[in-house]
Amino acid sequence: MLTNETNSVICFINHQIILMSQQQPARSGNNAGPTLIIGALFFIFGFVTWANSTLIPYLKIACQLTTSEAVLVTFAFYISYAVMAFPSSWVLKLTGFKKGMMLGLLVMAIGALLFIPAAKTRTYGLFLFALFVIGTGLALLQTASNPYITILGPIESAAKRISIMGICNKTAGALAPLILGAIVLKDSSSLEASLKTMNDLQKATLLDDLASRVVLPYVIIAIVLVLLAIFIFYSSLPEVKAEGEDSSESSAVVNRPSVFNYPYLWLGFVTIFLYVGVEVMAGDIIQVYGNAIGISLDVAKHFTTYTMIGMLAGYITGIITIPKYMSQTTAMKASAVLGVIFSLGAIFTTGYTSVLFIALLGLANALVWPAIWPLAIEGLGRFTKTGSALLIVGIAGGAVLPRIWASLGAIKSIGLQQAFWIMIPCYLFIFYFGTVGHRVGKNKKSYTPVPIEV
Repeated sequence: MLTNETNSVICFINHQIILMSQQQPARSGNNAGPTLIIGALFFIFGFVTWANSTLIPYLKIACQLTTSEAVLVTFAFYISYAVMAFPSSWVLKLTGFKKGMMLGLLVMAIGALLFIPAAKTRTYGLFLFALFVIGTGLALLQTASNPYITILGPIESAAKRISIMGICNKTAGALAPLILGAIVLKDSSSLEASLKTMNDLQKATLLDDLASRVVLPYVIIAIVLVLLAIFIFYSSLPEVKAEGEDSSESSAVVNRPSVFNYPYLWLGFVTIFLYVGVEVMAGDIIQVYGNAIGISLDVAKHFTTYTMIGMLAGYITGIITIPKYMSQTTAMKASAVLGVIFSLGAIFTTGYTSVLFIALLGLANALVWPAIWPLAIEGLGRFTKTGSALLIVGIAGGAVLPRIWASLGAIKSIGLQQAFWIMIPCYLFIFYFGTVGHRVGKNKKSYTPVPIEV
């Protein structure tokens, strides 16, 4: 059934790409080919990123960690965006988008290969460093690919292209925990029970064997990344530039002396920081949360897939309904309201129902990211790459908010479930940005209050 659903999604993506190439050509020619290539990149983003949801409970067992320590997986991975986003923008100014994407893939491959010594020595710090390196490559890729797909065609259809990229990303995100979980968390519940009865030598042997399970998947990932880098090197992917990037002679560009003079960009940065934080909590934290409230890890390891299915449903719904039935900004505001409702549901219910509300946050989150990018980088002109790098720094929210959640959850008087209260103000700020924040300081000439297509 999963195969049929995946095939249906792929057919739907191809159909949407064909429609885009027919109805909204790129600035110079047909954009179907470049869109397919960037779609493949977003698939890779999704698989590698959402594999972290399985690595958290896996490394918690293999390296004998507490929940707070295990959540450092997300911290090491997402903090790399904050550290490397601006260096990535400098690299892109030298290499251009195409070579920058290729370099990002090769850096990711190096990070994947670092899983070999990390697994052989069962050293948690080395696992975290490997994840940081992978995140570094992803920071470069994200800094290149998000603005690339945004400016590949008309700005008013940017959210539609990003939504299709989101489908690629979340399809991979749904597959990653199923595939990786079947390999590294096989018989995890019985393994945890066995560890409690073993002496230190037996336990070390079993844990070493468990740690070795992750080697083959990440070697395969490294090979795929290298092959994709070679493919991009020989591809005909065009180099595109934002309107006004080389010149200030454009009515669509807000001509200002510094990137600090675009308040709507900075509000977009805060919005992405908070959004990625709640997205990671819904996707990566759900497994360890389910296990913490008494659900078997053999069952909980599939929970991230449910979150990803929710996001897929959200993307597809957005593509179908926007702008025919509602505008993109309306969808963003509705997403924020749903985020508040589902967060409260997770807090005030118990067991599988609470987990279900966390998974439903995937549906609430789906249309937020596609809306933020075009609203935040529109009219930046020559500051497009710098503004994009700033938004990529915001991805560090995925490092900070889950860490705060885990720290609050470790306090007995709060607990993991009540710690989900931190999501409420995040969704309220997202609502603010979708309502008025994206207009603050925006040149009236560059802002067109028509619905953005998704």
